[in-house]
Amino acid sequence: MGENPQVAALARLMPPVHGADERIDWAAAEAAWGVRFPADYRAFMARYGGGSINGEASVLLPLPQQGVRWQPGDLGEETATVRLIWEKEGGRRVLDADPGHLLAWGVTAGPDILCWLTTDPDPDWWPVVVCGRHTSSRFTVHPYGMAEFLRRLLGDEFDEPPVSLVFWDGAPVRFVHWREEQRRFLAGLDPVTGEPDPYAGT
Repeated sequence: MGENPQVAALARLMPPVHGADERIDWAAAEAAWGVRFPADYRAFMARYGGGSINGEASVLLPLPQQGVRWQPGDLGEETATVRLIWEKEGGRRVLDADPGHLLAWGVTAGPDILCWLTTDPDPDWWPVVVCGRHTSSRFTVHPYGMAEFLRRLLGDEFDEPPVSLVFWDGAPVRFVHWREEQRRFLAGLDPVTGEPDPYAGT
């Protein structure tokens, strides 16, 4: 099986230097969520894993894991949150979809929740839904998979940023795996840059 082309394209913008293979038990993950996961997300978890982008956005794990200092983010909490927001903000009036088909895979410090809309039986056709805090619409559907959405986002290919916070600015984009983030923090280093930080480790 060859490399996923969308993740390979993303890697040219966001080198996976500090990524790590999560070695996900996909059978367990799919049993827990009742869905198959998209090929690009599976490839992302193998090449990058869960972690942060420039310290301002995070890609979530499919199942909870125990962290050294704190528990890394997983799909559960943000999926519950986005479904609650859908209900409180007007339901089908704001997004004509069953809330059970919203499955979160990422968050920004905006704070926005990045989701899949899981209505298609083929997960590789799931579009991305942004539940934005400070975006023009509360829910916006983008006709791309997760990796292509991130590539377009980090490559400034949208006429207007589809998320509330611009966490890329033309500088090199840094992805840091959650275990490396926690290791740095405990060593007194900034989790994003790896440089000394007097506030880390406390």
